[in-house]
Order: sequence, then structure tokens, then C-alpha cells
Amino acid sequence: MKLLRLSDVDVRGKRVFIRADLNVPQDDAGNIADDTRIRASVPAIHDAWARGAAVMVTSHLGRPTEGQWKADDSLAPIARRLGELLDHDVPLIRDWVDGGAWHDTLQPGDIVLLENCRINKGEKKDDPTLAQKMAKLCDVYANDAFGTAHRAEATTHGIARYAPIACAGPLMAAELDALSKALSDPKRPLVAIVGGAKVSTKLTVLRALLAKVDTLIVGGGIANTFILAAGGKIGKSLAEPDLVAEAKSILAEFPGKVPIPIDAVCAKEFAAGAKSELKAIENIATDDLILDLGPQSIAALQHIVARAGTIVWNGPIGVFEFDAFANGTRELGQAIAASHAFSIAGGGDTVSAINKFGIADRIGYISTAGGAFLEFLEGKTLPAVAVLEERAAR
Repeated sequence: MKLLRLSDVDVRGKRVFIRADLNVPQDDAGNIADDTRIRASVPAIHDAWARGAAVMVTSHLGRPTEGQWKADDSLAPIARRLGELLDHDVPLIRDWVDGGAWHDTLQPGDIVLLENCRINKGEKKDDPTLAQKMAKLCDVYANDAFGTAHRAEATTHGIARYAPIACAGPLMAAELDALSKALSDPKRPLVAIVGGAKVSTKLTVLRALLAKVDTLIVGGGIANTFILAAGGKIGKSLAEPDLVAEAKSILAEFPGKVPIPIDAVCAKEFAAGAKSELKAIENIATDDLILDLGPQSIAALQHIVARAGTIVWNGPIGVFEFDAFANGTRELGQAIAASHAFSIAGGGDTVSAINKFGIADRIGYISTAGGAFLEFLEGKTLPAVAVLEERAAR
């Protein structure tokens, strides 16, 4: 994958437009609940600024209505946090698409945050007129938002077609390097772990991965659907009975690649304080909920992970948010951390589990992306990456 990187561009005296992913969770009062994505975006901003550029940064936040500014959709809290992290004033520019006084006075060494890009009409539809206006604001465009790379929008795709120079920021480049290392020419055995509630949302990912990996570990509601497909019992657990036939087809097509749980930790209700009970899969009652894997299933997965050369992890294998049902995800996470394999983990729930169990420093690479991470695993073309490749080939 050939991309021009921001680190390779001489930005001194130039205006650099960085599309970052600053879409952070906020509490009811609008305070930032987790600034991981902001901190991950700082290196690109600091690099361009330190090398003498005038830096413009934008991002989406939440799901605003195009053309309607509301305080709840504003990047104001992000501007304050960026200023703290950079130890530099970061003004927030509200109406920025057409330039104006703020742009005319922008000087090398300045950093400004451009208000929520999804407020602009035409952003989500990748409107070319909007993209051309944005491109005129800069000398260099850098996409550092891998988390939105699967969407063709004006700030992730369109602007890259028209900007004088279009390149990848350090976070985008690192994500692509890590994913390529894990999937393009991986050290074997290659093990993928995919958790989540529904098979339907990840069915094509599962099939694509099974064609590449040596073992696919499934967790959560996905695992329950495969337990049904293998003839096991799941009680009233979350599953998709209408996709059992498809799961059976997958098991038949890829024999031995999807380990099926043999025991589970169950409860009668979905609650943090619910009484837990260990059961073999064949003994699960009709009113049981599977909320975690049992020790025999975990031990089997630990053995697989210990032998792996490369591990790709997306999604927990149990309800790790409840301490009584967190053991499976904790034990598997610790096994990944202890492994000599190259490991890459992505997705919001996965990152939350990694942070909860304190293993972040022992995972090879942690992706801040969710949807883009999965689509890359599936082998789909990511529009924001494809346009950077096209520009690099010119």
C-alpha cells in the first residue's frame, strides 16, 4: 500500500488541513468521558505545527443535522481539551467553509479547530462543490481519521481529490501498517477473535476471515448462534435463530476452524448482581442466559492463542462490564497480552475491555476504529484510503 505520509511532506509555511477523529463520548453535561481519540490525534497536529505549518483541524461529533448548528453538537469541549494537551491556544471557528477573516489571518504556528464538519450541508453525501471549497483552504490535506475511512464524505474523501497535496497522517498510516502486517503476510497461525451481539452484522466479515485465518474464535451472541448450529443449548440467550442454517453452512465449509464452547457461566437475568452458575452446554436450561464462557472453553482458547503467530481481536467474548461475567474476556485478553504473537485489537468495546484489564501496553497495536477496522478485515475497499492511494500514484 503506497501512500504519501504527512511526515514526508515539507509543511513549513504551508496551511495544513487535518481531518481527525475527535468523536469522543460525552456525559449528559457535555463533558468528555474518554479522551482517547483526542490524545491519539495529537501527534499529527503537533508534528505539522512544530514544523512551521498553520494547522486547521476538523472532525465530526455525534449525529448533527446538516445545516443546523446546535450547542450539543459543538466541538467546543474538544477545542478546550486539545488546547490543554498541546499547551497552546486552539480557537474554535464556527463558519469556516468559505474562509474569511479567520483564514486570511492564519499564520504559521497557529492551530485552529474547525467546527463539527457534519453540520455542513453536503458533508455526508461527499458533495464535490463543498469538497472543492474546503480544498481551497489548504496547501496540504492530511487524513488522520482511520475510524471514518470506510465513509466517502467531503472531509474524508472529496477534499483529498482536490487539495494540492493529499497525504495520510501518522495515526492513519499506523493503522494501515498494523492491519496490513496482520492480514497481508501474517506470521502463522493467524487467529481472529470476533465478538458481538449479532451474526447478521458480521456475517460477511466472518466468511472473509475464515478464508484467511487458521482459527476464528467467536464470542457473545455470535457464539450462541454457532452453539445452536452445532446442536447445543443456549436457553433464552441472545442469538439469531434465523441464521442458524447459515452458521451450519459456515461450520461445514470451514471444518475445525470455529471452536464451539463446551461450558458457560449462566444467570437467570441480565444484571450485574445476577447469581452466576457454571454449566456444561448440554445442561443449559430453557430459562438460562449465557453471559460468559466457562473455564474449559477458556482453557481451550488460551491454548489456541498461546500458539498463535498473529492475533486480530474485535469484540469481547462475554458481558465483561459485569464483574461476575468478565472472566472469559479477562483471561483471553491476558492470554493475548502474554502471547509472543503480533496482536492488533480494534473496536470500542474491545478497547474498553483492554483498558479495564490493564493490558494496553502488551497489545501490539490498538486501533481506535470500529466500522473501518471491520471493513478492512472483510477486505472491502475503504474510500478514504483508496483516494490517498490514487493521489500518491499520480
